[in-house]
Amino acid sequence: MKKYTWWIILIIVIVAGSIYWFVLKKSKSDTELDVKVEYGDFEILVTVTGELQAKNAENIFGPNLQTHVFRWGEYRIQDLVPEGTMVEKGDYVAEIDRSTARNALSDIEDRIERQEVQLKTVQLDTSIQLKGLRDDLLNRKFNLEEIRIKLEQSIYEPPATIRQIEIELDRAQRALEQQRLLYTLRDQNFKNSMYDTERTLNLLKRNHSEMLKILAEFTVRAPNRGMVIYRRERSGQKRRAGSVITPNDNVVATLPDLSVMISRTYVNEIDISKIKVGQHVRIGIDAFPDKKYSGVITTVANIGEQLANADAKVFEVIIEVNEVDDTLRPSMTTSNSIVINTFSNVVYVPIEAVFNQDSISFVYSRKNNTKQVVLLGESNDNEIIIEQGLTAGDRVLVTIPEDAAKWKWSGEELIPLIKQRALEKKRAQEEFERQMEEQRKAREQQQQQRRQGGGQRQGGR
Repeated sequence: MKKYTWWIILIIVIVAGSIYWFVLKKSKSDTELDVKVEYGDFEILVTVTGELQAKNAENIFGPNLQTHVFRWGEYRIQDLVPEGTMVEKGDYVAEIDRSTARNALSDIEDRIERQEVQLKTVQLDTSIQLKGLRDDLLNRKFNLEEIRIKLEQSIYEPPATIRQIEIELDRAQRALEQQRLLYTLRDQNFKNSMYDTERTLNLLKRNHSEMLKILAEFTVRAPNRGMVIYRRERSGQKRRAGSVITPNDNVVATLPDLSVMISRTYVNEIDISKIKVGQHVRIGIDAFPDKKYSGVITTVANIGEQLANADAKVFEVIIEVNEVDDTLRPSMTTSNSIVINTFSNVVYVPIEAVFNQDSISFVYSRKNNTKQVVLLGESNDNEIIIEQGLTAGDRVLVTIPEDAAKWKWSGEELIPLIKQRALEKKRAQEEFERQMEEQRKAREQQQQQRRQGGGQRQGGR
C-alpha cells in the first residue's frame, strides 16, 4: 500500500512541476517579445500633412482701391457665394460693403455742387465788373475826343489857355491808356480765376465718374468660368463674408486650374535640412483612402515662419502632384510621405528593439542571450538600420528581459567606432546651428537696412 502511495505522490509532483514550468515559460514568453532582424530595402521618410491647391489660379479681384478718389482704408466683404460654387464668366461672386465709398461719393457730390455755384458766381462777377470797366473806358475815349475838339477851337485863345487845354489832353490820354491796361489786367485775372474754378470743377467731375466706375466694381463678378475657392490669408484663415480687403490686397477669391494640383505643406525646422527640391513624395488623400498618388517637391522655403497657434518655426514646402484626377479638389487634406533616402540591401530592426546605456546602443539578442552592441545607421519613424552587430535572420527582443542583468555583453569592439560616429554627428549639428545663426543675423541686418532706408525716404519727403 505504501508503494502505491509513493508512486501517486511522485506523479503528482511531476505533474505539478510540469504545470509550473509551462506557466512560467508562457508568462516569460508573453513578456519577452522578440522579432526577426530584417534585410532588404529601407526608406527614410518625413511624413507631413498638407492641403491641396491648384498650381495655377486666376484671382477674382474686388474693386481697385489704389486710387486717389477713395480714402485709404479697409473694405469689408458683405456677401460671398459658397466655396466650391461653379460660375460662368460674368456671374455674381461677391458684394463689397459700400458704406464708406458712398460717404466719399456724397462728399464729392457736395463739393461739385459748391464748385458749380462758385463758377456761376465768378462768371457773374466777371461779367459785371468787365462791363463797368468797358463803360469807363468808352467814357474816357469820349472825354479825350472832346478835349481834342476843344484844343482845335482854341487857336485864337491866349497861349496860357491853349497850354492848359494841352495839359488836359495829355492827362486824358494817360488816363485812357491806364484804363486800357487796367481792363487788360482785370480781364486776364478774371480769366485765370474762371479757369481755376472750371479746372477744379472738371477734376471733381472726373473723380466722381471714376468713383461711380469703381462703385460698380463693388459687385464682384467672375472673370472666367470655374470653381470659386476662397482666398487663404497669411494667418491661415480663409477670406469669407465679413473678411476685410485692402488697397494692397483686394483679392476676394480664386478660380483654380484643376488640371495641375499641388500640396502645400509645412515642415518643422528639425526636419527641413533633409528636404530638397526634386525629392519624390507618396501622397494620400484623406477623403479617398484607397487612392494613392505620387509627387515631387518643387519649392522649399528659405525662411521659416510662425503659423497661428504654433510654437515652432516651420518652412513652406510645395509638392506638385504627378497624376491628373478630376475628383481632386482644392482644400482637401493630404498625407505626404517625403522619401528622403532609400538604402538597398541593409539590415534593420524596429526602433523599439534598440536600447541605450552610457551612450552605447545595443540589442537583446536571442543568439546566446547577449547584449549585442550595434552600430546604428539612418532611421525612419518605425525602424532603424543596423550597420554592424547583427545579421539577417537573427532574433532580438523588443522588451527588456526579466533577467537582463545576467545577459553578457558582446561586440564591445564596436564601442570606439560608435563614439567616433557620435562625435562627428555632434560636430555636424554644431555646424548646422552655426549656419542657421548666420542666416538669422543676415536676415535681421537686411530688415534693419530696409527700415533705415524707409526712414530716410520719409525724411526726404
